[in-house]
This record gives sequence, C-alpha cells and structure tokens, in this order.
Amino acid sequence: MLGAVMTRGNRLGRVDMVLLLCVVLLLIFSIVMITSIGVPKSISLTKPAGSLFPSCGEEGVDCFFLLRRHVVRIGFGLVAFFIGYKIPLRFWRKVAIPLFALIIISLVAVLVLGSTSNTFARAWLVLANTSIQPAEFAKLGLIFYLATWMERRGRELGDFRNGFLSFCFVTSLVVFPVLLQPDFGSTLVFAAIATAIYFAAGARIRHIGLGLLVVFIFTLLVVPSIPYLKYRFTAFLNPSQENCQPAATEGEALRNYCWQTEQAQIAIGSGGAFGKGLTQGIQKSYWLPQATDDFIFAASAEELGFFRIVFVVVAYMIIAYRGFYIAQQATDRFAELVAVGITSWIVVQAFINIGVNIGIMPVTGITLPFISYGGTSMVSTLGAVGILLQISHMSSSPYATGLHGRRNRRTRPPQRRHYTTT
Repeated sequence: MLGAVMTRGNRLGRVDMVLLLCVVLLLIFSIVMITSIGVPKSISLTKPAGSLFPSCGEEGVDCFFLLRRHVVRIGFGLVAFFIGYKIPLRFWRKVAIPLFALIIISLVAVLVLGSTSNTFARAWLVLANTSIQPAEFAKLGLIFYLATWMERRGRELGDFRNGFLSFCFVTSLVVFPVLLQPDFGSTLVFAAIATAIYFAAGARIRHIGLGLLVVFIFTLLVVPSIPYLKYRFTAFLNPSQENCQPAATEGEALRNYCWQTEQAQIAIGSGGAFGKGLTQGIQKSYWLPQATDDFIFAASAEELGFFRIVFVVVAYMIIAYRGFYIAQQATDRFAELVAVGITSWIVVQAFINIGVNIGIMPVTGITLPFISYGGTSMVSTLGAVGILLQISHMSSSPYATGLHGRRNRRTRPPQRRHYTTT
C-alpha cells in the first residue's frame, strides 16, 4: 500500500523500495528499543518530587513517557518525509541560496541565544517550549547549496583558487559556527558531507588530499587548546583508571567522557552473542548515560547481543549502497549531488555514532539516525530520505543519466516518455 502511495503511475517507475524498507525497519526497531530502554529515564522524568524509589505503579509516574514522545516525533518525521518526497527538486534548487543564508543566521543565533539543554554544547534554540537543533536542518541546507554551487561551477572546480579555496570558504561558513557551539560530532558530519559532494562533483584528488592534511594539522593544533576536545581525545586514547581520575581543577569533564566510553563497552560486552533480552539490560538504569540518545546502540547491544545488533549495521550499509546507486542513476547533476550528500550524511553519522559506542572513536554527542530519541534529528533525516526517494523515483528510467554524465547502458525498446523537470 505504501509503495502504491509513493508511485505516480507508470510514467517514471517506482521508488527504491529496498531503501524505504530499511528505513521503515529502523523506525520500528527504534520504537521497540525506546520501549525497552526508555523506562528508567521515563520514571526519572515523571516521578513525584521527593519520591526516593519511584516505580511504574506509583501515581504520576509514566513509564512510557519517552515512548509517547518518540512516537510523536516519528509522526512529525513522517510528515517531513512526505513533504520532502512531494516538493519538486527544482524548488530546492531555487531556494538554495536564501536557505543557506538562513541556516548561517540560525547557527550564529545559537551562539548568542542558544540553550545547552543540560549538555556541554550550546546547540539548541528554544521556540514555544520546544528545543530545536538548527545544525540538523543546516546539514540539508548545506547539501542543497553545495549541489547548486558545484553544478554552476562546472569545470572551475578543478581550479585551485576558484574551485578548492572557494569550496573551503563556503564550507567554513557552516562548519565554524558549529565548531564554536562546540559540537565536534556535527562538525565531522558537515565536513564529511561537503567532502563527499566535492568529490562526486569532480574535484581533483590532490586538492582533497591537501584539504585533509590541513584539517589534520588544524586538529593537532586546536585539540590541546580546547578543554572539551582535549578531554574527549584523552579519554579516547588512554581511558585507563589512572587517566580518568584527573585533578579536581580539571573538573568532571574527563571523568565523564571516560565513564561514558567505559560503560558503553561494558554494555556491549555484557550482551554477548544473543543478549540479555528485552527490558533486561542493566547499564541503562544507573550507569550508561544517554542510553536512549547517543548510546542507544550500546544499550540495544546489551539486550539483543551481537548477532541481532549486527543487522542494524547491515541496514546502514544497505542504505549506503542504495543511496549511492540512486546518485549514479540521477537524471541531472543537481539531483546526483543531493543524493550523494544525503546518503553521506546518514551513513557517516550512523557509523560515527556506532564507532563512539564501541570505543573506536572519541565521544562526539551525535544521534543514531532513525533510532535515537531526538526530535530535530528524526524530522530532518526522514525529510532527507523523502527527497532521496523522490530522486530515485524520477531516475527510474533505464535512460537516466548516471554519475558524471554517463548513460545507463541497459537497453530497452524506444518509447515515448514524459519526464517532470527537476
């Protein structure tokens, strides 16, 4: 039924049902895991004042508080999904520049008027009692602008000044405000999105290599001088018991990052091959912070075990394959670059989050797409998937232009087709 709703007759074919199925399954998985993992936090948020040992049977305690809010957020995300699918790509091409200006203004506004929402980063704007994280919407805005900008640049992208330096300047307009929040995780995602689009547009490999070298040198110079980055990298490189007990003058930051990494690894390790079973996880109750948000992968691994949680990783790998295939089959350069940007955003963010959970990356504080308890992230990523599926729908023809202008070589008897301009 959903496939029928997503199909506009037989003129252009069907959307990528494999991609759609993966996203739907991840959403179902998120509902199941928030139901299982979110009870302790729900009790904590709804317990009566002064209650020392609240339980689900106590008056006023809502054990499914997070679940209810999560389902509502998925509902808003599905609205964004259908809006993203229905709005023609040509609209986003037209509004790319004013939209880019708007996201820069919103990111600067966060630095002045933003809220921390009980975290380290000043990354949220509170509007009508609702917290919104502009950086999540800025990812999509950056994708539209870079796709438009690079489509117009054409061969100039290979030039050092007009291509490489201009690309670095445009990207920095978004990256630096996010870095100043400070939001290290989102900074990595922005950089990955921009680099992927730049590469797909035909950038010179040596320019990309130079950019990576500059970023590496910048990281070596900046990390030791910014306390929160220093603490995160120190906890990642040497999370020993001695190293995680710094002097009191260094505050609780380093201890907190070491604690998060250690407890996430304990959760994953204690889950074993088949897990402890739904609702039976221990780490979510007292030890693992943000079990429904940044560390939902670790909390889920404890209850499901390795052989079940691995299917989540496989789902993101399938999304990567289908997303880049959609980009290859896109009918024009703008659609191709948008597909590359959206796919890179979802997949890179997913694997950064998973890398943090299993301890191979420093703590970044970003959500797991389609799974974590997060409103802005859920709405923005589902809206982006709607756009990606629209691109797949418009490029279903075997004669669609492939990556860098190459035609699909599949043959079909000639027939008259009418395409909607994107």
